[in-house]
Amino acid sequence: MDENPNPTVQNRRSSGPFVSGLLFIWDFLKVVIIALVIILPIRYFIFQPFLVSGSSMVPNFQDGQYLIIDELSYRFQTPQRGDVLVLRPPINQNEYYIKRIIGLPGEKIQIEDDHIIIYNNEHPNGFTLTENYLPTGTITVPHNSQIVGNSKIITLSSDQYFMMGDNRAYSSDSRDWGPITKSEIVGKVYLRVLPVSDFHLFSTPAYLAT
Repeated sequence: MDENPNPTVQNRRSSGPFVSGLLFIWDFLKVVIIALVIILPIRYFIFQPFLVSGSSMVPNFQDGQYLIIDELSYRFQTPQRGDVLVLRPPINQNEYYIKRIIGLPGEKIQIEDDHIIIYNNEHPNGFTLTENYLPTGTITVPHNSQIVGNSKIITLSSDQYFMMGDNRAYSSDSRDWGPITKSEIVGKVYLRVLPVSDFHLFSTPAYLAT
């Protein structure tokens, strides 16, 4: 009479919490795995966060601002004059700089009398670059006369870009260490996230454009 008439049912009940625990863990792991599969490629191959450090792009980008960099756009389109991007400077490939594209591949660049003169196929006699993104009164002078200065004209190769910071007096850029190659470009500035008051979408990546 003391024998358990339903041993099978009793065993199932006793294993219930254990099975439920395993199912919960499995569901949690599935969420983590799916998140990793989706988020990691986005984080490392499409968008990457960067924190502005320094004053080389003042007033358009301030120290401490949090940016999202689009690393994929330039696989579908070529960098354009005026683009702001993050790069690894040739003087130190372990650092990241934020600068603006001034000169494009194949062009010639000259800095003279506070003017940037661009020579290319469309303007063989040169044109003075208009930079509406700079504050009134900004002065652009050569830094390293061996690179560009004293009426010197630098010619960019088919894979080189001439970069400058918007804060011309306090920017280490191509005037100091020469042009960069496309392989040294990390990505284009896409979004300014923080501070919230300065939130700004700079452009739509080519692969997201409609």
